[in-house]
Amino acid sequence: MSDAVPLAAAEMAAAGFYRIALGLEYKGARYRGFQRQGDGVPSVQGALEAALSKVAGGESIGIICAGRTDAAVHSSGQVVHFDTRVERPLHAWVMGGNMNLPKDISVTWAKVMPADFHARFSAVARRYRYVIYNDPIRPAHMAEEVTWNHRPLDVARMREAAAALVGTHDFSAFRAAQCQAKSPIKTVHHLEVMAYGCFIVLDIRANAFLHHMVRNIAGVLMSIGSGERPVGWAREVLERGERKSGGVTAHPYGLYLVQVDYPEAFGVPQRYLGPHFLSGLPDVRQP
Repeated sequence: MSDAVPLAAAEMAAAGFYRIALGLEYKGARYRGFQRQGDGVPSVQGALEAALSKVAGGESIGIICAGRTDAAVHSSGQVVHFDTRVERPLHAWVMGGNMNLPKDISVTWAKVMPADFHARFSAVARRYRYVIYNDPIRPAHMAEEVTWNHRPLDVARMREAAAALVGTHDFSAFRAAQCQAKSPIKTVHHLEVMAYGCFIVLDIRANAFLHHMVRNIAGVLMSIGSGERPVGWAREVLERGERKSGGVTAHPYGLYLVQVDYPEAFGVPQRYLGPHFLSGLPDVRQP
């Protein structure tokens, strides 16, 4: 185990296990979501657990993730953790994991964490990007990695409408019927609408998200950007609090989990914000 984390490693070695956190990126197009769903159903979790179990010499590895993304949703900043009794150099979990993973899933970093770290429950915020390709002609490239909208979208209208959703609100109108969250009240720290050529990017960071919340927000903002609905419709939907008033759920293809934030004490590594084809774009300021 790496000498860079001797205290955490020593504490857990004494307890008989190591808690390892990994960074993960993946293209979700051919998976039925992150979560393992049974034999024969492709999932990111199933592929990763199989790969890590090989690195562990046959020990069965079970992982916990920061956010269970839906079918066809991508990530450039997923975080997972697992416990193991097998000691390996940290680079073995990265390189060995990638050697045994399909090409649309990559481990980006590994770190030994203290026993009180939890990929899901230790997170204090999550950040998503929704990428829209706005052009009259459907794209031949990246068709499963962006959402195509053929109608001209007015970014200024979308930005004005998005401002109504920033802050702490009841987001019942933006949650899926099958959402299992205990409370619909969430705090959106920022919701930026950025335009780069034919790409329009919704960048949203919140303390937590409801099921389909980002895709439902994207659907509302695209309807406003196209002129189909007035700018004030976003606030109206929010205040009405009924999912049926919020229009169509946007496609999953353009949605990316790009960052998960944790207390600084855990020292969770941070890479550039994805997706890859947007990695050179300027960041938006965080509070």
